[in-house]
Amino acid sequence: MRIGIDVGGTHTDAVLMDGSAVVAVAKRHTTADVSKGIRGVLDDLQRQRPFLPADVDAVMIGTTHFLNALVEADRLARTAAIRLCLPATAALPPFTEWPQHLRDALHASGHLLAGGHEFTGRRISPLDVAGLRRIGERLGEAGVQSIAVSSVFSPVNAEFEEEAADVLGQVLPDVRVSLSYRIGRIGLLERENATIINASLRLLAEEVAAALRGVVRACGITAPLLLSQNDGTVMDVETVQEYPVSTFASGPANSMRGAAVLSGVRDCAVVDFGGTTSDVGTLRAGFPREATSAVEVAGVPTNFRMPDVLSIAIGGGSLVHPGPPVRVGPGSVGYRLPRRGLVFGGDVLTATDVAVAAGRADIGDRSLVCHLDKELVHHALRDMASRHADAVNSMRTTPGEIPVVGVGGGSALLPEWLEGVGPVIRPEHYAVANAVGAAVAQVSGEVDRIFTISPGRRRQTMDEVRQEAVDRAVAAGAAPSSVVIIDEDDIPIPYLPGEATRIRVKAVGDLRIARRRVPERTVP
Repeated sequence: MRIGIDVGGTHTDAVLMDGSAVVAVAKRHTTADVSKGIRGVLDDLQRQRPFLPADVDAVMIGTTHFLNALVEADRLARTAAIRLCLPATAALPPFTEWPQHLRDALHASGHLLAGGHEFTGRRISPLDVAGLRRIGERLGEAGVQSIAVSSVFSPVNAEFEEEAADVLGQVLPDVRVSLSYRIGRIGLLERENATIINASLRLLAEEVAAALRGVVRACGITAPLLLSQNDGTVMDVETVQEYPVSTFASGPANSMRGAAVLSGVRDCAVVDFGGTTSDVGTLRAGFPREATSAVEVAGVPTNFRMPDVLSIAIGGGSLVHPGPPVRVGPGSVGYRLPRRGLVFGGDVLTATDVAVAAGRADIGDRSLVCHLDKELVHHALRDMASRHADAVNSMRTTPGEIPVVGVGGGSALLPEWLEGVGPVIRPEHYAVANAVGAAVAQVSGEVDRIFTISPGRRRQTMDEVRQEAVDRAVAAGAAPSSVVIIDEDDIPIPYLPGEATRIRVKAVGDLRIARRRVPERTVP
């Protein structure tokens, strides 16, 4: 048995799965105290399908805690950035292009030191260890709580970042240090930005991890606790404390993984139709396709692993403007839908009211929308379908018909066929696909860096990288016999010498679960 929980901005969804079967489902409004909401859905699952806490093998949680904290510029640690680079890159210091309110929230300070490497891996200049110690001492006096360290071309050669972490650990043993080569990819500013964001969330991550552990243990569940990450796989809470930025897109990733599992379709488009927005993405081999370009988060350009998702301002709570022309969104009543929507006795025409009037949904009181003009209803549904079709077409990479899996509570508003795209599939339990995606998540291992390949050694190098990816998945908790390679790329880089090639290999496997022998007990 596994429990999957997804904490969204509007709802907290949960499922209890026995093998591949969904045996209980719970949905509650997300509360300010997220732990309280999680305890509530766990209690709901227990009421629907009584189970022994000892029979639960794993609890997987997807949460928006960290992304919300960044967007709201709230609960962020006092953070400094140290770049090892001089005499290069001085024209664009750390925090370039950052919104001022975020800089203020972090009490941001950036520092440049001698160090870094050329794109060939050759040193730009020796690391200024004495200068690093002086900066560390000043940051300690200033009350800095977390430090982001970046070095020019550290994905090619990370020696200076590792050395800097050792030095800072000696000077500031209580300060958290994040290294850019472990977080981002080639592209100095974007990689540095991702590392700064990660550093700013480290203290909050420790608090959240403790709270989540507490609420799960309070229910008597002692099984491993894992959190969803951006690629649709999971990591343990200890890893989350070190890399909270890896959870930012766990919501869309969980929904897409859940769509693949519930529908049985591994290559398709996915529309996650929520209360305020719809997230549109694509699945490749059952996993979300990753974005290949820089991703802007809270106004900051970054380049860490994120699913390629397009959000459009249409959801179940979207306002319907009678026009002409009839238009749905972008305004929304959001979580106030149960009070404001017409079918609930409210005073605002929403997308949900249109769906009920058309017979596509059966919630609230249909008699309260029977007066709606049929032409208005028709044009509103057509507007939503057309804009979703445009979104899917903008995300696809191949011509021809493509199936679309609709998940999320609002997906009932989609037609059976999207014109110019293909059929729409709404699988069973589509409304809680995000929680299902969390519950069935696997463990991954990925290698993504630049290699110098000698003539005649390409095949051997690829085999070595594949094995490294498999080893990383096993180290992260995957059962060795279940690990498979699901994606790989090798791209020659013509501007680098020595047959330089960027190689990316991703392996996934099922979570390794230690079977526990427990005495028989009476189900409460």
